[in-house]
Amino acid sequence: MTWNLWWRFGPWEQRERAIVEVVREVDPDVVCLQEVWSEEGGDDQVARLAHALGRHAVSTDPVFYNGMSFGNAVLSRWPLERVLDEPLPRPDGAPGHRRLLGTLVATPFGAWPVYATHLDHRFDASAAREVQVRRVLEVVAAHRSDPETELPSIVGADLNAVPDSDEVRSLTGRRDSGVPGIVLSDCWEQVGAGPGATWVRDNPYTADTAWPGRRIDYVLVAWPRPKPVGNPVRAWLAGTDDVEVDGEPVRPSDHAAVVVELVTP
Repeated sequence: MTWNLWWRFGPWEQRERAIVEVVREVDPDVVCLQEVWSEEGGDDQVARLAHALGRHAVSTDPVFYNGMSFGNAVLSRWPLERVLDEPLPRPDGAPGHRRLLGTLVATPFGAWPVYATHLDHRFDASAAREVQVRRVLEVVAAHRSDPETELPSIVGADLNAVPDSDEVRSLTGRRDSGVPGIVLSDCWEQVGAGPGATWVRDNPYTADTAWPGRRIDYVLVAWPRPKPVGNPVRAWLAGTDDVEVDGEPVRPSDHAAVVVELVTP
């Protein structure tokens, strides 16, 4: 599962309880999260979620602005190790505030590499996202050993870009990314039903948005890989409906979650 949790906006305490209920119901093995928060010297959302769900967790190092951080995390049924946490570049190559989190999940099938990331969000930031996509591919490729035999890397991401954008086309092999020998397969494109929009106008938190309904959240699997391991079997959305919290309907986030079932060895 991958899910952007909408930081600490809106009725965040009620939303967090709704998030827990959705994740508990879906019961995914691994969850990639974006827009998680922590307070400087205080509370930490990833720790709260891990405790509520009984999961192992790692997250990006907090970078605080006015006492609050904004980052990515991975929750897992199995123990996991953080192997990298790096800022993604801006178009000029300087480090930006968006980050890439890399982990190894101790699955029953072996150590499985899983990444969580979140690209720049502005409509006019396609050039920035292209630079960030190239860096994601470089990092995933650099941390492989033998892609023909090893467990394939999984990336859960809010790319803030639609499938036919230049940046996503670079990621999925429709356009030269400048990083040879690696492509990330879009699981929804392979096995999802319908448009799969994860940002929709009927969400109460997006009623005033300038964005149209769009598919901007992805689970991706690295290619080449040892077929059929890592191939998607099915994909669906979660968190699309209100959850009752204290007798009131609460939408968990401004994004829907993407859930994918993958072939294991």
